[in-house]
Amino acid sequence: MKVILAEKAGFCFGVKRAVDTAFAKAEEFKSQGRKLYTYGPIIHNEEVIKRLEASGVSMLDNLDDVNELPEGSGIIIRSHGVPKADYEKIESAGHEIIVIDTTCPFVQNIHKIVSEQSAAGDVILIIGNPGHAEVDGTIGWSTGTTYVINSTEDIEQLPDFGDAKITVVSQTTYSLKKFQELVETLKDRYYNVNVCKTICNATEERQHEAEKLASSVDAMIVIGGKSSSNTQKLYDICKQACNNTYYIQTLVDLDLTVFESASRVGITAGASTPNYIIKEVQDSMSEMNSMEDWLDEQESFNVKRGQVIDGTVIWVKPDEMAVDIHCKSDGILPASEYSNSPVDLTTVVKEGDPITVMVLSTKDNEGNVLLSYKSIMADEAYKELQEAFDNKTVLTGKVSEIRKGGLIVLVKECRVFIPISLVSDRFERDITKYEGQELEFVLTECDMHKKRFIGNRKQLLIDKKAADTAELLSKLKVGQVVEGDIKNITDFGAFVDLGLADGLLHISEMSWGRVDKPKKLFNVGDHVRCFVKEINGDKIALSCKFEDENPWLNAETKYAKGTVVKGKVARMTDFGAFVVLEPGIDALLHVSQISQDRIEKPSDVLKSGQEIEAKVVDIKVADKKISLSMKALLPDKPKAEAKVEDKEDTVVIPESEDIAETIPVDDALAAAVAEEAPAEEPAVEETVAEEPAADEAPAEDAE
Repeated sequence: MKVILAEKAGFCFGVKRAVDTAFAKAEEFKSQGRKLYTYGPIIHNEEVIKRLEASGVSMLDNLDDVNELPEGSGIIIRSHGVPKADYEKIESAGHEIIVIDTTCPFVQNIHKIVSEQSAAGDVILIIGNPGHAEVDGTIGWSTGTTYVINSTEDIEQLPDFGDAKITVVSQTTYSLKKFQELVETLKDRYYNVNVCKTICNATEERQHEAEKLASSVDAMIVIGGKSSSNTQKLYDICKQACNNTYYIQTLVDLDLTVFESASRVGITAGASTPNYIIKEVQDSMSEMNSMEDWLDEQESFNVKRGQVIDGTVIWVKPDEMAVDIHCKSDGILPASEYSNSPVDLTTVVKEGDPITVMVLSTKDNEGNVLLSYKSIMADEAYKELQEAFDNKTVLTGKVSEIRKGGLIVLVKECRVFIPISLVSDRFERDITKYEGQELEFVLTECDMHKKRFIGNRKQLLIDKKAADTAELLSKLKVGQVVEGDIKNITDFGAFVDLGLADGLLHISEMSWGRVDKPKKLFNVGDHVRCFVKEINGDKIALSCKFEDENPWLNAETKYAKGTVVKGKVARMTDFGAFVVLEPGIDALLHVSQISQDRIEKPSDVLKSGQEIEAKVVDIKVADKKISLSMKALLPDKPKAEAKVEDKEDTVVIPESEDIAETIPVDDALAAAVAEEAPAEEPAVEETVAEEPAADEAPAEDAE
């Protein structure tokens, strides 16, 4: 077999610069006793991130925590770059934070273009993967209209930009071929397009070389992190040229048995793949042709990489065990190759136990055969996962890791990812409670080549809830009394757990009285007794308004006309106040029935929550209406009179405002008396001994 390694495989200039800087700063900060962080993963490679963590470098996911960092801490800006606002947020921290910027120079150039052209009024179009760290960072340097394009469908969704100038940039690691196709589509639709070719030269050369190599070999290996965008593009390019293309992250992911019949094997790697990982893969492939392999195969029991052997445990320590594999050398199985979860081997196996293992390497540094048990479990799990995916079978796995975006569940050492949106049938922001739990789920994605498995627990919960609801509905009848605990409260009502399904207790059905906010009446966990008011499909409407508790049943007797009652002012309008006599019975106190004096609105004399006493002046049970009067309980107010006498007649002016209805002996005299009488005080009698002449009346009165 001939193994060919691509010249451009591994770290590009920008990634190497970022990683070298990170490790150098890690030593510097550690020696000074200061903390060092990377803002997000410095590159998309889990192995590099683990090595940085071992060197004392922590990862900062959210800049909201920047003020909590120890003074003098350092923050490494990753090679993908970050939005401009993130720099400003770090600079505005309340204490000194040292920024170590490892943004790739090619990425910085894109930021400069976007910043300048958006400030000039251009529409910015970024060709790249939505959500990718570099794309998100680039968006943050635009001050105007910005769109991200990843397909011709995205272009079809763009609006008409009119005469606006359009500037197009690209993610540095984007596929050159796809970039050119999208640019042509843009130029067909818009005429004022300025294209800036910002794909990194190293990326372009790597893609050309990988395509050429893949088309000339029997099998192709692409090495890189699962979240690496440029590695994924390399895999897609190689897969088109060579059907036998395999995407791996480390040597552990490599199944050497698939290359036994290949005469030429090519190897390439993404820009974020460390050289030591590439060398491990290359050496393992080259070992297949070594003389030592040939000698080992002459043993009574042939041993080669990828081979499955039934062995026996010779001795066991917490971190490793020795296995008799019927070979001239014993096999060594480290704890990391027994399980993906931390494990003390002495608690799971003992000397003399049979164990089935897979050969990872025919000789380690000490001449022993390196074995793996979890690879056997993973292979079994792969078959089980594929069958479960094909047959839509329910799987069970233990949650081994909580991630920001979801859960990692192990099925016989195979890792299945359940996104946070598919963990439950309702959104859960905190999923830490699932750690260590056994969960049931179905697979919605099963990619054996990429070893990508996506689980869905939400669908099972929805299906179970639908079945439980159907079972409950078959037993329920309208009017049936039920009991349950309140599990959720909203502004419009509360959801009651009835055992197999939930029912809605609407705010209008919580009490015969008025309820403004459900949370004032109930708490989550309260046990309630109610009845089924309505069943509409799978919706169950509940009510706590039992008819025998209806306060209006005896209201006609209890609040008969003329009855003096007490109540509290609940709410007020301009025309009156609503008074609660008891829960479920409100009465109207009209503004004209509050006082004998004229008032503009009830709030001038009453307050919400004030207890009042009034008389029932009207009741209509059919309409559920009661009218009250406070004025009816007040003593009659004496009416004072003002009199004007002359020789023959007397004019009486009552206290009320009906002066205009009094018929005076002399219009001028009556007008004068009316004007002199106080507006708010009782009128007084005045006797005029002699009627004045018309020409003696005041001029304004005469008019």
